[in-house]
Amino acid sequence: FHVVLDIIERENPTIRQLLHRLAGARGHWVQAGTPEQIADNIQEWFDNGAADGFNVMPPYLQGGFDVFAEEVVPILRRRGLFRHDYEGATLRDHFGLPRPDNTFRQPQKASA
Repeated sequence: FHVVLDIIERENPTIRQLLHRLAGARGHWVQAGTPEQIADNIQEWFDNGAADGFNVMPPYLQGGFDVFAEEVVPILRRRGLFRHDYEGATLRDHFGLPRPDNTFRQPQKASA
């Protein structure tokens, strides 16, 4: 919804222009090309600070994401832009976030 409002505010399109723009990807960035070209574009955005991650929406179900995972991800891994394994056991570990103190834990009494 916000993507559509941003397009309207930025570009002031006609209804026809807006529908044409939203018909495929709902206003999101669309990539097409060879696996190397797609990896190049992702790397360019990352290297220039335009993005620190991407949400991938396959063009079709039942296999569309498999093509990306099997052909683009290995290129990104070779370039050091996609992890090979998760480093931790929890989502907090994956993001390198500290573990907060347990607010429900009873304070320890000092022993004499």
